[in-house]
Amino acid sequence: MKITREEFEKEKNYLNKTISLIRKKISSLGQELYDEDSKILEFKKFIWDSHAEMDPSEMKSMMAESDLQVSIMQSKGNYLQRLFRVQNKPYFGMIKFKENNEEEEIYIGITHVEDKLNYYVHDWRSPICSMFYDYETGPASYKAPAGIIKGEITRKRQYIIENGELKNIFDNDLNISDSLLQEVLAEESTDKMKNIVNTIQEEQNKVIRNTDDKNLIVEGIAGSGKTSVALHRIAFLLYRIPNLNSNNVVVFTPNKVFSEYISNVLPELGEENTYSMTFYDLLCQNINEYKNIESFTDFISRYYKNKVNNYDLVKYKQSDEIIEDINAYIKDIVDNISFTNKLEYDNFIEVEVEELNQMLTHKYDNFPLFERIKEISKRIASNNYNGSIKNASSIEKRLKENLNIKLDLKKIYQDFYSSSYSKYKSIIDDKYLYYEDACLFLYLKSLLVGFNTNHVIKEVVIDEAQDYNKLQYLIIKKTFKTANYTILGDTNQTINPYYKYDSLEQLKDIFDSSRYITLTKTYRSTDKIIDYTNKILGLNHITAIRNQKSSDIIFRNDVKKEDFIKDINNLKNTSKSIAIITKDDTSAEKIYNLLKDNTNVFLIDGYSHIKRDLVIVPSYIAKGLEFDSVIIYTDKESNYQEKDKYLYYVACTRAQHNLLIYKGE
Repeated sequence: MKITREEFEKEKNYLNKTISLIRKKISSLGQELYDEDSKILEFKKFIWDSHAEMDPSEMKSMMAESDLQVSIMQSKGNYLQRLFRVQNKPYFGMIKFKENNEEEEIYIGITHVEDKLNYYVHDWRSPICSMFYDYETGPASYKAPAGIIKGEITRKRQYIIENGELKNIFDNDLNISDSLLQEVLAEESTDKMKNIVNTIQEEQNKVIRNTDDKNLIVEGIAGSGKTSVALHRIAFLLYRIPNLNSNNVVVFTPNKVFSEYISNVLPELGEENTYSMTFYDLLCQNINEYKNIESFTDFISRYYKNKVNNYDLVKYKQSDEIIEDINAYIKDIVDNISFTNKLEYDNFIEVEVEELNQMLTHKYDNFPLFERIKEISKRIASNNYNGSIKNASSIEKRLKENLNIKLDLKKIYQDFYSSSYSKYKSIIDDKYLYYEDACLFLYLKSLLVGFNTNHVIKEVVIDEAQDYNKLQYLIIKKTFKTANYTILGDTNQTINPYYKYDSLEQLKDIFDSSRYITLTKTYRSTDKIIDYTNKILGLNHITAIRNQKSSDIIFRNDVKKEDFIKDINNLKNTSKSIAIITKDDTSAEKIYNLLKDNTNVFLIDGYSHIKRDLVIVPSYIAKGLEFDSVIIYTDKESNYQEKDKYLYYVACTRAQHNLLIYKGE
């Protein structure tokens, strides 16, 4: 719908009025925080100077008041930062909502702006703003604290605002302006992922705003915005759930490159970044028995570079089957462990073997095995040293010497592979632990020592969920046992060659109170790229959203250095980000060495900082990233086979606008 000049001027005036209010608020809040900071410092000085004259209850009351003032000040400071971010772009959309014959214009932005309870801008996460994402013009409703509010959207409007200037207005009766969405999709990608708050689609919004289900399992096709949805969901939960802050949320990502790529989104949405980690980080935090642990990236690379000596053994170590085998093995140890000699310690402590075994198998049997010995040691120390447990560790050492099994975690794990419980024999290096062994070792250790439970984390987000096996989920769930989970992935993008889900809906067996949701539209690639990538896996259910004229897929054989340079120079005319994606890191280094003297190319490994104007990246590190243009490179030594089709699919679906398929000599 065309906007009249009069209407455009009216909107410009509203924008100027809103920006003026924000700047006044920034000024007054800044002065307020400065004054409050001085008052808090004076108050703390008073407490310090007077602490000798105060009784404990007075001191406690004073400290509580000081903490409250600091908390209020921090809240104001956070809001001030959000106002700084939005002062030149305070909102991106508006709906005119009619309820009981009264119409209200609801302007929607990253954060709220109000003056004496008159809201100039509503936070996109507020209940009333959900209608912006869920409804076309016409009948609409939203869930307010007082109940369901029904009415009618008589106008839906979106804005392009740059540096405080109104550039364009879109009026429409479609769900999220198709014109604006296409404009956003046509933009060239940058080094960091951007927020999608102005173009969130209805199916995405249902995931973001879901608070009815404890756990969400989201399966979305390549380019459906899974990661963006996850981050916007975090921002929504931080807004909606009382006392939830960024320190209570952890995001599991596939590698450090990906963590850095997404690091801008939450700050853009006015929230602090949450804790980001890989499963490899979790392994390193909990395993101190080995000097070196293989990363997931190296684990995958080892397979695709044909450096796996026994595929069936590694597959077994990644399987669900081995979980039951280890459970049975550990149960056998626990059922048959016993003290063989009485305890004699410090010339006066003597505990008979029968009493020790009674404590081991009955009194403390609710503890993991290693913890039982600790508890028995504490009890003996406390009984004999007037309640002191300072000798408990020495007693524990003596008790372990009297057991019929050596409590050495590394030996227990190694012995599993020579036991009747293991399907295969295996030798475990004493210093270097392969990734598949690290996962199993941590599980075995946790069964014997206890899981290192974290009660601070209340929300766990797991991205690229298809690359975690059941054992890893059991470890994560036991570690963050009181948390809610948002799990996102795509079984068609599996790069773990040893483990494959038919559907992520299978995870409902692990995470109770779960809802399984699918995202079926892709916003990343052109129709021709989607058609090509569909054929790799025989897919036909993907819906493309981009409607701009798309380029043909380019195929080149016997590629030489000159071909690279020519195509790169041509692509630079239309692309801000270009990736050369190889099958493995050996090929990536080869191409990097070929091009580094003639182009400003950057080689990405699993630990690099990402700079995406021109990069070379192995396929298994590229997952989750996207680029304007992608060159897929293979040669005789690094060809994609039928068994590598999911990895090839991941590589090709990184492309937004242009895809070139190279075959080297």
